[in-house]
Amino acid sequence: QVQLVESGGGLVQAGGSLRLSCAASGRTFSIAAMGWFRQAPGKEREFVAAISRTGGSTYYADSVKGRFTISRDNAKNTVYLQMSSLKPEDTAVYYCAADFIITPAQATGVANYDYWGQGTQVTVSS
Repeated sequence: QVQLVESGGGLVQAGGSLRLSCAASGRTFSIAAMGWFRQAPGKEREFVAAISRTGGSTYYADSVKGRFTISRDNAKNTVYLQMSSLKPEDTAVYYCAADFIITPAQATGVANYDYWGQGTQVTVSS
């Protein structure tokens, strides 16, 4: 089992930056890919970014490419999401996810992750 705890959310003005963190505990040595997803009110949860076990491969939704950067520190069992040039449409609850056997082709799929954090709210004001 894996436990995930997100932090770093908050209120920021449009154009600002935030860094989200996701600390993993438990069977962290078995984690393959980790990802960030978000869910706005009344909308389905959507993929934001994912990163492979070693951090050598990263994946981004088109809506965040060039603005968000995902990274991981395996020594700290932590994955980060650096968000810049934030827009009001980035407002959502952001969730960290992890899985033991996910492949790169599956990294963007919500249903492909078994472990989820509780989420952290990000609000971008205009």
